[in-house]
Amino acid sequence: MSSAVAPDHPWLLPGSLVPARSARRTPRDWFVDGLLFLISLGWVLIAHDDAVSGSPDFALNAGPDWLIGVDLVAGLLATGGLWLRRRWPVGLAVATAPLTLFSITGGVVLLVVLFTVLVHRPLPIGLALVGWNVVTALPYEMLRPSPALPPWAAVAWTALFIGIAVAWALFVRARRQLVVSLRDRAERAEAEQQLRLDQARRLERDRIAREMHDVLAHRISLLSLHAGALEFRPDAPPEEVARAAGVIRASAHAALQDLREVIGVLRAEVPSEATPERPQPTLGDVPALVAESRDAGVRVSVVDEVTEPAAVPVAIGRSAYRIVQEGLTNARKHAPGAVVEVRLSGAPGDGLAVEISNPWPVGGPVTSIPGTGTGLVGVAERVTLAGGRLDHGRDADGDFRLTAWLPWAPA
Repeated sequence: MSSAVAPDHPWLLPGSLVPARSARRTPRDWFVDGLLFLISLGWVLIAHDDAVSGSPDFALNAGPDWLIGVDLVAGLLATGGLWLRRRWPVGLAVATAPLTLFSITGGVVLLVVLFTVLVHRPLPIGLALVGWNVVTALPYEMLRPSPALPPWAAVAWTALFIGIAVAWALFVRARRQLVVSLRDRAERAEAEQQLRLDQARRLERDRIAREMHDVLAHRISLLSLHAGALEFRPDAPPEEVARAAGVIRASAHAALQDLREVIGVLRAEVPSEATPERPQPTLGDVPALVAESRDAGVRVSVVDEVTEPAAVPVAIGRSAYRIVQEGLTNARKHAPGAVVEVRLSGAPGDGLAVEISNPWPVGGPVTSIPGTGTGLVGVAERVTLAGGRLDHGRDADGDFRLTAWLPWAPA
């Protein structure tokens, strides 16, 4: 759904903060690792030279002669192990743990390993390593006591260095966790935004599909009626045939135009502002809708009892228009030849009532015009979204009746 935005200069970041290269060292990592290796190697050579000189300059006791050689080898091996600290920090910490008991040359390595474990591994593991370094400070002083400092002062200095390393590591850990959490939050926000866009696009396409179903079903039913009239009255006067053919041509052209528009919208990932939607019908377009049905031979009677029709909200008027359209389309499909009565009533504050009724056809509904049966489902959804009520079916007199009530707030 979304992808992390690449930083401007990834080579300046540690590998753990660059998602695309989390398993590899960045140039910054190579620089830091190389610098730490050189510092540790330099400390090993300086500490060993100081130990063999016989007069230590760093207030460090060389200890037994055999221990000086062992310490040099251990320090060099530990320094080489620094290149493994990013992949196996805990393993390196376990391998270098004995150095805290006797090694002077491994001092830099031990601090770096402690820092790495605290930053990159769970905090309990890091705190356990801190405890080990603190506990072994006293045995170290007993094995290699300082010639210039009392034991308590030497232990205090060791604890001070460990404390500085711990504080720095915890600061870096908290900062990296903050960066990672902010990045995750940004990615999640981007993903949620994309989901909202997809949902809005899907809802818009569903709305267009409902509109096109209503429009195309109405036009195609008119086409079917006119074509049926021509089929069953081949001896009709030429004027009537020409008029029916003109209506068929105009309806087919309008249906193709509507279909072309909806296909273009559904194919486009982003709606174009250069092709705005055509004006949507309102309650004032109901007479034209009834006239189309009458021209097709449907007997329609209209009772309009709406008070202040010009004040009907646009959305409510559009829903009422679609309800009347669906009712007339269903009457043409299932009860051809029946008289359809359309009744509109309402006032501000009372709501807008729409009722379409026709006698139930003898022998049951006629299905000469095929349909999917989804028209009433779309109307019900439209009325529900508007906060109204819808009812349809046979009434006590046996007629089919489609009634809807739509809220109409007072002015």
